[in-house]
Amino acid sequence: MAVEIMHGVESVASERGMAVGFTDVVHQASEGRSYTRLLLAREPVGVIAVHLGYAPEQHTMLAASSVPLVLLDPTGDPEYALPSVGATNWSGGISAARHLLDLGHRRIAVITGPTDRLCARARLAGAKAAMDSGGIPEDRRLVRSGQWFAFEDGLSHGRELLRLPDPPTAIMCGNDLQALGVYEAARLAGRRIPQDLSVVGFDDLPMTRWCGPPMTTVRQPLAEMGAVATRMVLALAEGRPPAQRRVELATTLIVRDSTAPPGGAVH
Repeated sequence: MAVEIMHGVESVASERGMAVGFTDVVHQASEGRSYTRLLLAREPVGVIAVHLGYAPEQHTMLAASSVPLVLLDPTGDPEYALPSVGATNWSGGISAARHLLDLGHRRIAVITGPTDRLCARARLAGAKAAMDSGGIPEDRRLVRSGQWFAFEDGLSHGRELLRLPDPPTAIMCGNDLQALGVYEAARLAGRRIPQDLSVVGFDDLPMTRWCGPPMTTVRQPLAEMGAVATRMVLALAEGRPPAQRRVELATTLIVRDSTAPPGGAVH
């Protein structure tokens, strides 16, 4: 996912003849270092923070140095009216759930990302809205929250869900890595995808086209998100405020071979 975003950032920066530096701020913070000071030491034209919340002191340090900041897929609601770029996660959750409902599924489980993440909450809310409009009563046993957006979340929660007395016929995942974990959970449980279990991911990483079977997923325009964030931060650096403080790019449901009607019929 990060690679796709970086491609989008670099595509715009290279057009301007600019270099791009990448910093793993989570790693820097874990070592007790101030990644904001490290960023300022590079004298950047602007900063794009990906998958982060920003503390007041960090924002203040950047603002004091006249370095514009744009958040890309922020973890929570952006503070200080900071410009941000994201995707239509709520709509993506709706489209994934509606796809499964249209196939005839009624026992649909959802494995989310960490619920402190704005995108995870939005995807779950979209799924719930679709199921509510489809007349499917909420079953809290079928909703699990991942600690991360990780393969291990999909594997552990997928195994638990498939052990239920009345297991789900379909599982929606917070991202593609979790969905791959569910693939492995299904293999260990002797369940075939999609004959015995339909699985939907989120992101449309390149690997989803190559796994067996190719994965139905919700595509985020990751490279475009990186490009839009870069154009926004460069405009700010030139003194031009963005027309919109919050930009959300459309998600798209990509139907492949990991979903089918319940009961074994493959589309």
